[in-house]
Amino acid sequence: MRKPNDITLKEGIGKMLNVYKLKGKFDETTIIALWPELMGVAIGNRTTQIYISQKKLFVRIESSVIKNELMMVRTGIIEKLNERAGSEVITEIVFL
Repeated sequence: MRKPNDITLKEGIGKMLNVYKLKGKFDETTIIALWPELMGVAIGNRTTQIYISQKKLFVRIESSVIKNELMMVRTGIIEKLNERAGSEVITEIVFL
């Protein structure tokens, strides 16, 4: 039975991340970890570098054909990644 001041582990971790100002970095790490899962094996295997800076996701992809295809659907990718992260972590994708 929960007492009035009890919180779930998820709530506790969320509060801790906010207090120590780590939530943004945690969300960025989540996005980077989700990239291969959401984009699939073919794209994941051709991604050689991925990082986030100032809400921009930078992705280096070996295949120019895949890079061009991803550029056409970048808005959808941004929405999908932010949805999975649970907040607006990135606003732009830059393909290197």
